[in-house]
Amino acid sequence: MSRCRVCSAAVREFLDFGRQPLSSAFRSPGETAEEFRFRLAVGVCESCTMVQLLEEVPQARRAHQGYPYHSSGSVVMREHFERTARRLLSTELSGDDPLFVEIGCNDGAVLDTVAAAGVRQLAFEPSGEAAGRVHRAFFDAASAREVRAAEGPADVVYAANTLCDVADIAAVLQGAEALLAPDGVLVFEDPYLGEIIERTSFDQIYDEHFYYFTARSVLAMARRSGFDLVDVERLPVHGGQIRYTLARAGRRPPTAAVAGLLAEEEARRLTAPETLDGFAATVGTIRTDLVKLLGRLTEKGHRLVGYGATAKSSTVLNYCGIGPELVPVVCDSTPSKQGRLTPGAGIPVVPPAAFSAPYPDYAVLFAWNHAEEIMAKERAFREAGGRWILYVPDVHIV
Repeated sequence: MSRCRVCSAAVREFLDFGRQPLSSAFRSPGETAEEFRFRLAVGVCESCTMVQLLEEVPQARRAHQGYPYHSSGSVVMREHFERTARRLLSTELSGDDPLFVEIGCNDGAVLDTVAAAGVRQLAFEPSGEAAGRVHRAFFDAASAREVRAAEGPADVVYAANTLCDVADIAAVLQGAEALLAPDGVLVFEDPYLGEIIERTSFDQIYDEHFYYFTARSVLAMARRSGFDLVDVERLPVHGGQIRYTLARAGRRPPTAAVAGLLAEEEARRLTAPETLDGFAATVGTIRTDLVKLLGRLTEKGHRLVGYGATAKSSTVLNYCGIGPELVPVVCDSTPSKQGRLTPGAGIPVVPPAAFSAPYPDYAVLFAWNHAEEIMAKERAFREAGGRWILYVPDVHIV
């Protein structure tokens, strides 16, 4: 047992991926220093039902300068963030000079749209590659008070794929309480545990995702900090996410969508022991099936590559024990990853041009959450006889 980072109650472990490297630690081929590893295990709080990692990676170990993911690299995600910004601009801003704040703006896909609308905007972003007006600090009560003193209260504090990363989530909520106007909202979107279990998308569990939210656990978390969960919205991106909206307690009534999702989670027994233990058993089956398939294809002389050196792929490769003997290279469009080795597994990362020089027989699609976009772009691979290998929701060949 460990203690819940939200409410301090007991946490029951249900899945252990073993010792894992940092998912963003792409090493140069010549590096000889031992890789940092931690135990990637996940459990559920027996009180507030928050699903969370059992071991936190020390903040000093986590990369912030030159973080190798850029949201604008995907047309789908760029359009998603532009739509999100326009919606929030139309529904949540008021007054003569509103302020829109984002936590973790990456390369500015949201704030570009906000700025183009003539609205004041600012980001809390420690990364050295962040764009726009940036307060280079982590978001907490102290940094939020600094910004409020200089800029005034915020109408919206928004975050995408960020809050689930922060083990000290209470500090974020304290920051929101300090910065938001009385009727302001905290809006965040993160991977949804319900979709992870439904799809068996176990690779969404890695070091940078500390929490795996549900409506019930977010509601419990919000109430502990003086907020209400007032809206939820399903999102199709990144394998299924939920956008949560929090407001100060009593400032606005929850929508029917909140009650609907809470009832659905209760009916599914989403965080019950039998559900989570069943998920863990299915994950073990996928590991066995994937390794067997790759081994069989390799023995038959087929050429295999990986597609997408994602953070998720680190969990898959290291949990399954897949290395260059099964997947000789991984193709990826991120320049900072090319010429390096995947964390732990040590598979060389090559640029996209290598994918078609010549095409492989099979490609393991680690970036499965962008499958439609990737398969449309790589139509020539299919036309040349190439086949995709996917492992979500099970191991299968397309």
